[in-house]
Amino acid sequence: MPKRIRIVGLEEHIALPLILQAWEANGVAPNPHLGWGDDPFARRLRSTGGQRLADMDNQGIDAAVLSLNSPGVQNLTKADAPAVARDANDALAAIVAEHPDRLAAWAALPTQDPAAAAAELERAVTELRFKGAMLYGRTGTELADSAAYDDLYATAARLRVPLHFHPQVPAPAVMDAYYSGLGPTGFGLGTAGLGWYYDLGVQYLRMIFSGVFDRHPDLQVVAGHWGELVLFYLDHTGILAHNAKLPRPLLDYFRQNFWIAGSGTVSERYLRWTAEIVGTERMVYSTDYPYTFGTRPGGFPFLDTANGVARSFLEDAPFTDAQKAAIGSGNWERLTAHLGRHG
Repeated sequence: MPKRIRIVGLEEHIALPLILQAWEANGVAPNPHLGWGDDPFARRLRSTGGQRLADMDNQGIDAAVLSLNSPGVQNLTKADAPAVARDANDALAAIVAEHPDRLAAWAALPTQDPAAAAAELERAVTELRFKGAMLYGRTGTELADSAAYDDLYATAARLRVPLHFHPQVPAPAVMDAYYSGLGPTGFGLGTAGLGWYYDLGVQYLRMIFSGVFDRHPDLQVVAGHWGELVLFYLDHTGILAHNAKLPRPLLDYFRQNFWIAGSGTVSERYLRWTAEIVGTERMVYSTDYPYTFGTRPGGFPFLDTANGVARSFLEDAPFTDAQKAAIGSGNWERLTAHLGRHG
């Protein structure tokens, strides 16, 4: 009998009361989907112990790396974001300390102030022992490839910690141009239905084409949602490497600077495609808790990671036992093996 696979979920969200307060002060309308109220989903999102651990057991997840739900602190003002990020990271560290064998955390960074973001990443890693940071695509109108973030990316590379990117709502002009006129369906299409992934996937390509990874060749990025769509069209997009005068093929960046997770989308087709493109040695695992936990009315069964599906999906994958173990946690352990040994 093969050894039981250890599974670490890397995109497991949490709503902190202090973040909800900061969002509301900045004009965000309270709703259960973001963590407000007594709805079972909202309670799961805010859970720091019993409910969360029970759901992890239900899914077959051994450990979870917590991150603020999107957009973290990146929708706050430049004046407010650094202090809120620091408070949020201290709160996350306290939550992790209650269950250190089951929980870890991604830092929240105030990217409105790039220098403060780099400093907070350094503090979160060296003092709080975080595994890296979660970023949420653009900040205001500043895209992820902006040269303003060079110091932040250099800091991540020096500390040898990954940055996990998560989508957020596309810019208002994009939402108006492509997703308006469809009522509630339009907002859904522009966000979790499709628009999120295009928005962040294009930013990944911009990071490559603008030379971010050439300036910071050791920078490592965790990409969820099976690579935010871009993996599925690389055979065509790859021709632009010549136009951009990249020093290596486009695919090489995804095989050397990216780690790909499925974010709870239980699709064997996407799983096999990702393995074919980047190899199982660049794949990690996540469940997008609680957004894909359980089958909700009108939801999609392939997003249901409850009742052990998160575990059985990996255990039943068409890979060797060693490859499954690597995806479940081995690659994550390899990626973070240098934590604490900074250059």
